[in-house]
Amino acid sequence: MFKGLGQMGDMAKMMKAAQEMQKKMAEAQERLDAIEVTGEAGAGLVRVTASAKGDLRGLEIDPSIFSAEDKEVAEDLILAAIKDAQARAAARAQEEMGRITEGLGLPPGMKLPF
Repeated sequence: MFKGLGQMGDMAKMMKAAQEMQKKMAEAQERLDAIEVTGEAGAGLVRVTASAKGDLRGLEIDPSIFSAEDKEVAEDLILAAIKDAQARAAARAQEEMGRITEGLGLPPGMKLPF
């Protein structure tokens, strides 16, 4: 299709590849928003649900941790569960992005801006 155009044909191929990559990235972002991960702390006493993009979606707290003297423990467990959910979301997002970039010839472990 682009024979005889020299560098113009190469540029057109690059532009087409860039558009395809942009489309794949948009689709990946939609999938990441639909994937849910759960982080927990205190052997499941506190559970946080987040999207693979890291957006927090839910919080479950076992009622047994609600006592005035355990307030600090409850706060620490909530923070730990949130951090666990965010770490799982980041790992899942990296896994999904890896699937997209497999055939692009990018260096292993190269992180994309997500």
